[in-house]
Parts: sequence; C-alpha cells; structure tokens
Amino acid sequence: MLKTLDPQVARKRQVRAWAFYDFSTQGYQVTTASALFPAYFARGIAPDGLSLLGIHFPPEALWGFGVGLAAAIVFILAPILGAIADHGGYKKRFLMFFAYGGCLFASLLFFAIPGWVWFSLVFFVLAQVFYTSGNVFYDAFLPEVADTDEEMDRASGVGFAYGYLGGFLQFAGALVLVSAHDWFGLTETMAIRICLLSAGLWWLGFSVYSFRVLKETKKELPPRVVPEIIGDGVNRTWQSIKLLPRFPSLLLFLVAYFFYNDGIQTVISISGVYGSGTLGLSTQVIMLTFLIVQLIAIGGAMAFSSLAVRWGTKNTLIVGLFAWSAIVVGAFFLRTGDALGFIFLGAMIGLVLGGTQSLSRSLFASMIPRTSSAGFFGFYSIFNKLSAILGPILFGVMTTAFSSARPAVLMILIFFVVGTFLLWFLDLDKARRSKQQLEEALREEVF
Repeated sequence: MLKTLDPQVARKRQVRAWAFYDFSTQGYQVTTASALFPAYFARGIAPDGLSLLGIHFPPEALWGFGVGLAAAIVFILAPILGAIADHGGYKKRFLMFFAYGGCLFASLLFFAIPGWVWFSLVFFVLAQVFYTSGNVFYDAFLPEVADTDEEMDRASGVGFAYGYLGGFLQFAGALVLVSAHDWFGLTETMAIRICLLSAGLWWLGFSVYSFRVLKETKKELPPRVVPEIIGDGVNRTWQSIKLLPRFPSLLLFLVAYFFYNDGIQTVISISGVYGSGTLGLSTQVIMLTFLIVQLIAIGGAMAFSSLAVRWGTKNTLIVGLFAWSAIVVGAFFLRTGDALGFIFLGAMIGLVLGGTQSLSRSLFASMIPRTSSAGFFGFYSIFNKLSAILGPILFGVMTTAFSSARPAVLMILIFFVVGTFLLWFLDLDKARRSKQQLEEALREEVF
C-alpha cells in the first residue's frame, strides 16, 4: 500500500524542489552572467573593444549591449508564454525546455577564445535568453508551492537562499581552479573556459531533482493545435494589459519595480566588467568578491524574510533600496586598483541582493490571482526585462560617450531614487484586497 504524505510534509517537499531549481541556475548567473565571463570578456576576448561603422565600442559597452539585447528578446516573449502556460498547465514543460536549452548554450561558451567577440556575444545572449525565460515559469510556481502571503515571503526567501548556496559552491570550485591553474597544469584561459562549461553542467545536473519532484496543477483542456494555443496566449496577454489601468495599486508597483529593478539588474550585470575594465582589478579579486556576495546573500535573503514579518514587506524592501543607493555612490568613488573597497561593496550587495529580489517577488505574488500566476508573472518579467534592457544599454551608451564607465555607474542612482519614491506610495493592503476582483475581471474579458 502506498503511503500518503502528510500535507504539510508534501508542501515543504514542493518548496524544497522549487527552490532547488534556483540552486541549479545560480552557478550560471554568477560564473557566466555576472563575474567570471564578463571579466574574461573585457580582458581576454575583447580587451581592445570593437569598431563598427566608424564607432569604437569599449568592452564594457559591448557587454552592456549584449545584456540589453537578451533582455529585449525575453521582454517580447515572456507575457505570451506565461499566458499560454497558465491556460494550458504548461509551466513545468516550458521551464524544462528553457532550462535544457540554457544549459546547452551556456556550456558552448567553453569554446569562447580570445578574439572570438561575436561568437562569445551570440552564445551568451542565447544562454541569457533561455535562462531568463525559464525564470518566468520558475517564479510563476511560487503561488502553487505557498498559500498565504507570509508563506510566499518565506518560500521566496528559501528559494533565493538555495540559489546563493548553489552559486557559492559552484563558484568556489571555479575560484580554486582559476587561482591554482598552474598547479592543475592549465593556462588561466583554459581554466576559465572549463569553469564556464561547469556552470552549464551544474545547471543541467541539479535541475533534474526539481523536475522529478515539482508538481503542477493539471488543467483538463481539450487538445488544440499550436497556432490556436499561441493565439490564445496573445489574446490573454492583451486582455491583461487592458485590465492593468483598472487596478492602479498593481500598476504602481510594476512601474516602481521597473525603476528600482533597473538599478539592481544593471549593477549585477556590469559589476564584473566594471571591476576588470575600469578599476583594473585582477580576475581573482573579482571572483573572490562574487564568492563573498554569494555567501552573505544566503543569510541576507532569509534575514530580509524575517524582517518583513516584523516591519512589513514594503517597508523592509524600501530599507534595502536605500542601501542599494549607497552602494552605487560608493562604486562611483572607488579608486582604480582599490580591491578592498570593491570587496566591501560586494559584501553590502550580498546583504541586500537576495532580500530585495525575494521580497519583490513575494510582494507581487501576494497581489495577483493564483489561477493566472504565470500570465501575471509574465508581466512581472516584462517590467523586469524592460528595465534590464534600459539600464545596461544606457550604461553602454554613456560609457562610449564619456570613454569611462564612472559617469554611467552614477547614472544608476537615478533608477533607485525614482523606484523608491513610487514604492513609498503603494497601498499594499488595497492591492491585496482587489486580487479576487482582478481574477473575475480577467475571466470576464477572456472568456
């Protein structure tokens, strides 16, 4: 006779399986998207930048444009895919598709060698598109694995803590390999390339547990052809867009999130290339800093979840955004070669990074209908990725215009100031009370 799991035990098992996907992807996020590959790109692959149509682009600008392009692609795809996933119960299938595709493209960056600028950018953009698209469906599982608002705060914090633990472990191995490459009989370039390959394989290997255990609520719907499914996704997306102005609290949060998340995403994406190209820091210093970020962020994500219970989710998030503003100002004043200052700012980032992202996700989840979570998280991803387009591209433009990344770093402060100001006026209780009304309105519009 099969033994039925206690509902509480089953719920915890689902949260753990969901969080373990973040454990699998964070190695890619740190090693490839944030720390090692950006530094390698700036100093090894394209140290002299690239000239195109008579304009010279420094490596920092090229990296910013690449990150922005990847975000733009996801910006177009995310809401449609999310709406399709909601209507057909395809969240897990989409998550698996983008995870396996992302693993493939991330692993192919092993072949990125000095001078292969276009190869490196193309496969990085592809890996980033699949990584961020997958996160739309990963985030959309949150209302399925947690019931109450407090449970979503806690589960979201657990997800980020698992992620930072996975990133710490994978990146610690990468740091050892790169720092002791001579002992292993490798050149530094080969050691870096192996680390890029390992990030893709880490993602592949550890995501298997999530896919085996994570359950999705099934929807009994008649089989339909692909064009009909896509058409339905486009229709649901458009109807949701039309509904947003009728729910000003939800719309206000998304606009506030657009601005402050622009700051967060830009800091994450340019830190490695800024440390390498502008501050002239070694690859080992940059890797050590990101390792410290991962280690501190494990506790930071859980600490912010606890503070949210005492202070409220919105108030705790605002405190974190003030800290982000201080970090950006500090980065502008860092002197060239100031390794200790860079490491200190990295520790501050670790303290607030997971907390601000985790609370943003759970706060949004508490304001939307559970039955349309993927569709609305598609919108969350729209504002996430739209902000991820603007910040890195503006960073690239300003770096090209001023031939220095310092003014571009100071520009990031504007996003934090505007986002915090808008978030201050959010009536969170009103937004949470109106989600049943939002669900009914969406059902009437679509059906």
